[in-house]
Amino acid sequence: MKKRMMSFFILFSLLLPHASSATYTFPEKPPLPDRNRPDKAARRIFAVAPERWEAFKSELKTDFRNVEIRREYSEVFKGASIEGSSEDLALLSSRPYVEDLGPVAAYKAEAADYVAFVGGDRVRGLFDGENQRLTGKGIKVGVIDTGMDYRHPDLRKNYAGGYDLVDDDRDPMETMGDEDVATLHGTHVAGIIAANGKIRGIAPDASLYIYRALGPGGTGTSEQIIAAIDRAVKDKVDILNLSLGNDVNGPDWPTSLALNKAVEKGIVAVAAGGNSGPGKWTLGSPGTAEKAISVGASTPPIKAFTLRTSGMPEPVRLIPFQGAAQWKTIRSAGMVYAGFGREKEFPADSKGKLVIAQRGKIPFTEMALAAQKKGAAGILVHNNQKGSFSGNMKNITIPAASISKEDGLRLRKLLHERADISQTNEQDTLASFSSRGPVTGNWGIKPDVVAPGVEILSTIPGNQYKKLQGTSMASPLVAGAAALVKQAHPDWSPGEIKAALMNTAKPLMDRHAALYEPIGQGAGRIDVWKAVNTEVLAVPGSLVFSQFSSGQRRSVHKARLNLINHSGKVQRFSFIYPGRADGLTWRFPKTQYVQPRSSREVEIVLEGTPIHLADGTHQGWLKMNAGREEIDIPYLFMMNEPDYPRLMGFDLQPGDEPGTLQYELYLPGGADEIGIALYDPASYHFIGYLDWVKNAGKGRLKKVLSRKEINVPDGTYKALIFAEKGNSEDIIEAVITIDFHSQH
Repeated sequence: MKKRMMSFFILFSLLLPHASSATYTFPEKPPLPDRNRPDKAARRIFAVAPERWEAFKSELKTDFRNVEIRREYSEVFKGASIEGSSEDLALLSSRPYVEDLGPVAAYKAEAADYVAFVGGDRVRGLFDGENQRLTGKGIKVGVIDTGMDYRHPDLRKNYAGGYDLVDDDRDPMETMGDEDVATLHGTHVAGIIAANGKIRGIAPDASLYIYRALGPGGTGTSEQIIAAIDRAVKDKVDILNLSLGNDVNGPDWPTSLALNKAVEKGIVAVAAGGNSGPGKWTLGSPGTAEKAISVGASTPPIKAFTLRTSGMPEPVRLIPFQGAAQWKTIRSAGMVYAGFGREKEFPADSKGKLVIAQRGKIPFTEMALAAQKKGAAGILVHNNQKGSFSGNMKNITIPAASISKEDGLRLRKLLHERADISQTNEQDTLASFSSRGPVTGNWGIKPDVVAPGVEILSTIPGNQYKKLQGTSMASPLVAGAAALVKQAHPDWSPGEIKAALMNTAKPLMDRHAALYEPIGQGAGRIDVWKAVNTEVLAVPGSLVFSQFSSGQRRSVHKARLNLINHSGKVQRFSFIYPGRADGLTWRFPKTQYVQPRSSREVEIVLEGTPIHLADGTHQGWLKMNAGREEIDIPYLFMMNEPDYPRLMGFDLQPGDEPGTLQYELYLPGGADEIGIALYDPASYHFIGYLDWVKNAGKGRLKKVLSRKEINVPDGTYKALIFAEKGNSEDIIEAVITIDFHSQH
């Protein structure tokens, strides 16, 4: 019926222009429907009195021969879904022992809100070269994570294979069993990409290849991750997602190098930037991989909560803990401080108040249970280091949230004041936990883009669903978006797909209407509708102009940009000159006209006078008109050596040979000296050095120590690992155990 009506509409439209000069004669009208041959489009669901059920079925056979029972129900109620003419169904519904429950309605799986927010539902109206809707069909997406519950009803039909690099078999199932080791992360990530059931991911018809590289508790090694990347390349996946990372911000860490090689082999690699924001230099590997798409987290449309007191000019942003009760509006609440959140540290008058505690000594759940027991209105856990964080709790019946160290210390000075908790509507803000760049060494702008990563609903093991947050949730949304771009443009290279997502991203602004820095948001929040539809590209999607140094005269740095025209007509590319800045002169190419389905490389020159430039990171956007589009290209340059961390990624493990220990750490710019000083964990009395090195080169430092080289006895120590260079020193604190006896 619908097809016939559509055909008639098209025919009528074609004839309409001639109506004024000719008389149109309608064709002979069709005959009325025969009541003995009903239109079976009418369907309803009836409940029948159980004692009349058999009589009802008999009546259908004798008096309603053209009515059909489609499905019978016996558990939820006694009844059936029935198909027949509208007249027959109306007569049946008038029977006193029949209850008309309503029509058979159409249902569809709902795309998650965050999918619609980035344009993922809108692209369903577009078709690829094979006349298939853009749903990820035919695209192989690899997921390197904790495995996946491939029995989940929303995922099982998309599961296409994979490998377990932890147990070395072909069964990449999530770790099940004891909740201390059980995982759910990979199943959640996979659902964001390609769930296709009760909820739908952004690419619901993509094929999922699952590589379990993180085992019980969600931990793994770089060798397992690299092995997973290697296997994904062999399996010829199109897209590869890694929602994992470490604290090493270096472009030459092995996982980052391996990911770059995967991109060179034609794979679009997508990696989470990390959850250690909002400070600079907090992005970790493999999100530092130059050729991968590194992803930060932004907010979809959500209800956010803030705390206000008269003593703080700006509201405190609350980051709710997963697994705690929802926050509600609270007026004029008192505040108390409970130390590290141990029950003995709670003041006697905690009931009905907001408790402030410091992170660091006990699990978050234990803190919240103590606050719950004391009758607190809620608990706020402030960080023990600079910046914010996000976390999880289990079965907490009071609201709980994390706040930054800075906000926590300020609130602890204002305990005499009253606090208000209020709700606001929020979207397109940068998540406070999202790690920031740039990358040490090459000063690369990372993340490349951001995507919703707060309160993201997706699949978890056991046929269940849960909201989680983190760049781990933003990354698969970008991976799924890349799958849609790949389906629409199968001949585009990984670099072009990356540029399409960056060139069409929406730059985000903070609450003061100022643009977030490129090292926080990259090119902005993805819009997959625009990425799929763009016909002009600027590759790469961001530009780095290296480093100016004091003592230099006027110096020049250059960057190259490839202008690509995928359309069928000539496209015009021109740059908009940025505002004037002391000490800087930009030189852009003249207006470029790029022929259909071709490209042209151009050079952009930045000339600077160091004496007029402030030390540190300089960044902003270059604007370019490309056809009918305006592209914002993030740029960055450094003045003198920046304030990056001198030390990161310390790890101590038993050596491969008996009687040895090995440690490794990462020195982004080298060090004049490094040392591992050991202290008694109770008295902090200095015991001795595990090791020390002078004039260490930049990059990865790995050493193996024998028992003879270690001048301290077996035991557990408080370790201070330090690196000095010039006037700068960085320190990592750790608890380490030296135990040669157990190696024999």
